[in-house]
Amino acid sequence: MPSSLMMSIAAVERDTGLSKDTLRIWEKRYSFPAPMRDVQGERCYPMDQVERLRVIKRLLDVGHRPGRVVNLPAEDLQTLADRSADAQGSPTRAGRGRMATAPTPPLPATPTAPAPRPSFAAPALPADWVDHALTRVDTHDVAGLKRLLAQAVPTLGLARFITEACVPLLQAMGEGWLRGRFQVPQEHWVSQCLQQSLHAAIHALPPTDPSQSPRVLLTTFPGEPHSLGLLMVEGWLTLQGAQVVNLGAQTPSADLIAACEHHHADVVALSFSAAAPAHLVQDALPAFRSRLPARVAVWAGGRNPLLARRAPAGVLVLGELDSINRAVEAWRQEKGQTDAAQLHPAI
Repeated sequence: MPSSLMMSIAAVERDTGLSKDTLRIWEKRYSFPAPMRDVQGERCYPMDQVERLRVIKRLLDVGHRPGRVVNLPAEDLQTLADRSADAQGSPTRAGRGRMATAPTPPLPATPTAPAPRPSFAAPALPADWVDHALTRVDTHDVAGLKRLLAQAVPTLGLARFITEACVPLLQAMGEGWLRGRFQVPQEHWVSQCLQQSLHAAIHALPPTDPSQSPRVLLTTFPGEPHSLGLLMVEGWLTLQGAQVVNLGAQTPSADLIAACEHHHADVVALSFSAAAPAHLVQDALPAFRSRLPARVAVWAGGRNPLLARRAPAGVLVLGELDSINRAVEAWRQEKGQTDAAQLHPAI
């Protein structure tokens, strides 16, 4: 008879972030997890299996594949998680953000801000700001973290808030997630706090010139639920003077194509986390590119390793935030040349 130290499949789904279908597929394919059955015949999972599933989910979020990790013993899983956390680097290092998605952002380094910095010494966050933020997370102090973020935005401005607060905090959360320091609810409310701060900072910017280009649609494909990275990219592009329409996460391809027409989009920018299903990069992305008019550029970013290895034809892969600056400038130069050629065709 199952003891009280069991979790139903629905509870395991909520606790680990692994869907019921995934759990059933792994049970059949890998013989793990190996649930028991309750008196109603429903699957229920011992806590030691739930703990293993938590670690497996962390490893999937940083790009490991199920076939490699699902059958590893618990000790080997944690060793691999620790090594992956070490590879993330120290959260106190200066950082450069990617067009990436929570909860496992890339290693940061210091980017060139979109706007020129003043010649005087700019205000900076305390060196231990991330440690203070993580202490709020450890103690489940949502209000305390919101206060820290609210103080950081006016101190740094939006560009530096993204690179010196959001990216290092997300990187530290990713490392803590891998080591088991943080659980799913903490990651979720931290993400919500950051989204609220970014929304407020973006909306506080002065309006951009409507005639400025490019007009960029931001989204992810269905199956990629992470949206925090989209907000950071929205802020970065807005500082570049681009006209940004953030559609949020998981926009179906047909709806996205229609939105391109409605908004007269010049660019569609898509984000792919390390945990995004492979078919989104290998199949959905090239299929989407082929259905768009050639004049609409497609930019893709995030931590999914398939982007760098198998970038589809006609898709510009963006890495660090600085690459967004360069992509915008290159687009404008090409647009200027095209417009000039149309005004002064060769005789």
